[in-house]
Amino acid sequence: MKIARHSKIIELVNHYDIETQEELASRLNQAGFQVTQATVSRDIRELNLTKVTKPGGGAKYTVMTAKETPDSEKYIRVLREAFVSMDAAQNILVIKTGVGMANAAAVALDHMNWQEIVGSIAGDDTIACFSKSQEETIQLLNKLKKIIRE
Repeated sequence: MKIARHSKIIELVNHYDIETQEELASRLNQAGFQVTQATVSRDIRELNLTKVTKPGGGAKYTVMTAKETPDSEKYIRVLREAFVSMDAAQNILVIKTGVGMANAAAVALDHMNWQEIVGSIAGDDTIACFSKSQEETIQLLNKLKKIIRE
């Protein structure tokens, strides 16, 4: 029963913007799982659910993946604030940042744990991100474009 309930919780959290334990308990009860708020609280701990900020404000529960941490939003914010431009040169992505912001942006990139980045070097306003191939560099460029423009 617990495994089925946990599976349903993950499904609900992935499908709806669930903001409170009470809302999650209500949805579980509607799905046929008779739960109390205390049970939901334990389930949240066991499933390592975390609240993240929604784009329009407020917060919702989410299942954290191995590559995603509660700090991911902070790192994305740093990248957005630091970013000026970028360009690919073979297997190197050159990222221009505001003056003095390259190190912070490089740290943010390191913490994103993206497989396309083998390593990076930061100066004052420039980061060189190294990939294994030109294709991975283009993938990285597109990934960053998506994050910067969201």
